[in-house]
Amino acid sequence: MDEEVKLLGSWLSPMSRRVEVGLKLKGVSFEFSDLDVFFSKPPELLQYNPVHKKIPVLIHHGKPIAESLIILEYIDETWADSGIRLLPKDPYERAMARFWAKFFDDKCSLPLAMSCWTEGDKQQQILADCKLNLTTMEGALKGKKFFGGDEIGIVDIIVFCSVYWTEIAQEVVGVNVINEEKHPILCKWMKETVDSNVLKDYMPPREKLFCHIQTYKDAIAALMAVRFGSN
Repeated sequence: MDEEVKLLGSWLSPMSRRVEVGLKLKGVSFEFSDLDVFFSKPPELLQYNPVHKKIPVLIHHGKPIAESLIILEYIDETWADSGIRLLPKDPYERAMARFWAKFFDDKCSLPLAMSCWTEGDKQQQILADCKLNLTTMEGALKGKKFFGGDEIGIVDIIVFCSVYWTEIAQEVVGVNVINEEKHPILCKWMKETVDSNVLKDYMPPREKLFCHIQTYKDAIAALMAVRFGSN
């Protein structure tokens, strides 16, 4: 079943890293194609994801699957008997995991990224929205070890990857997006998850990511302004 598994992604992308983590937690061997997608659209990407033209794309037996949440569910179903379950077995708990995963993607993922690369009134509005939506996410985590309870799952993967990137980016640009005062539950969960090495071993080295963002911060800001507007 593992044969012919390829991931089109980038080590710089938290969305791509979600899928890498999912594959590794399931024990699936795969070929990783590290694409430079931030300033160009490689032909391989256009071939396998002509609709959205974005990473990640999972290619299994020659068939492409796009969108990180969809890919993670596909991985969990395809390799159901391997590694850990990414989605709970119980139908209600599975529905709740899907709900919180979608909520985070819809309300938190892009605002977290944009909060580090905008200025003025727009940035303040994004920061306010981030605080509110992350507080809502904390409500789903309160009293639990992981979002799904005692075991790590799909919601933990997507939140951890985004927050990991945001914490480093905010340090580079000097923006206060996430801190213990505003989000004590989330910060405690991040620290405990890192300390447990459950996900830490699957993240790019902090120093490497910091240096890259520091080096290209002006180019990243310009790119984000072009794609999403700066004011």
